[in-house]
Amino acid sequence: MRVISLFPAALLCVVLGAAGILAGSWGAQAQQAPAPADSVHSPSSALSQNDIAKMLPATDMGASAARANNPHLPPASDSPATPFDAASIPANPLAPQADAIGAKSCVACHAQENMQASHTLHVASFRAGAANTGPQAACESCHGPGSEHAKDPTAPGLIIAFTHDAKTSPQVQAGVCLACHAGGARQHWIGSIHQNRGLSCTDCHNPMARLSPEGVLAKSSINEVCATCHQDIRAKFNRRSHMPLPEGQMACTDCHNPHGSITKPLLKTDTVNETCYTCHAEKRGPFLFEHAPVRANCLNCHDVHGSNQQTLLVAPIPMLCQQCHTMTRHPNDLQSAAGLGTGPYPDERLIGRGCLSCHSNIHGSNNPSGPKFHK
Repeated sequence: MRVISLFPAALLCVVLGAAGILAGSWGAQAQQAPAPADSVHSPSSALSQNDIAKMLPATDMGASAARANNPHLPPASDSPATPFDAASIPANPLAPQADAIGAKSCVACHAQENMQASHTLHVASFRAGAANTGPQAACESCHGPGSEHAKDPTAPGLIIAFTHDAKTSPQVQAGVCLACHAGGARQHWIGSIHQNRGLSCTDCHNPMARLSPEGVLAKSSINEVCATCHQDIRAKFNRRSHMPLPEGQMACTDCHNPHGSITKPLLKTDTVNETCYTCHAEKRGPFLFEHAPVRANCLNCHDVHGSNQQTLLVAPIPMLCQQCHTMTRHPNDLQSAAGLGTGPYPDERLIGRGCLSCHSNIHGSNNPSGPKFHK
């Protein structure tokens, strides 16, 4: 009974103590200096710029390196430098006389966009860097100087817009992104098939919203982004034999680099075979006895995106083999669907695995008795 009687008193002490702590913290906040006039309201306004800077990932855009290479940049202030405090404002070819007006002027009209984008990494990064470059770095680091746009908001082209049908050309849009994201996986963007087709970065990415777990994609996954244009390739993954892309075990970017490469199909390696060997290392060899069409190109026999034949083959066996092997060694009768088990004239050479029933190591053999790929 004594324990029960003491419990309300102990609980009251805990509540009063917590209230005292909260009151003390509120009082400390009330004594803090007011926010600067150029600050932009966001859901993360409770965090200081230093806290945001610590949350940002490391980049190769360090402020110290930028100032070392550019003596015209202003000296660093007492606040900690962030990788984005040397961000420059891109020039807008359609508004060459425009001047920077600051993020506060942008938010006066674009309050909804400000709230939607406040959680994104791009906006958080530029706000953290705005301590040294000024408040205009938050919005105008990507959209360019906004004075002309503020005078006539309905006129197209006075601000750099990132939509496919915008007055801003795709070259200018991509140039803004590449000012920070150049090199690496994007070193072959210039001259790539996507760049030549008039695509810009925002046709696949949306840095102002969080629609994907990573990559600031315009859709929830990279496969959905690619399928927006490549619907014929996406349909192949619905075939009987296909790569495990619909199952979520791989993505288009496992084989392709959408930002450009030295190959026409935007492969991540130099050749088709090197790309396939990334997963199918047992087919690489070297083999004592090699199958020439296999060594030349895996696509000679396989449709890598999907097929209605077994193991992604472009044609059923033995019709696939007879595209090259006719009138040699075996009886020179051309096999057809009539010889299948369901045809009018079943032939044992077409039933089961066909040619592969005997020539099992068709990709190559290291067996001394394997010149015909029997072993």
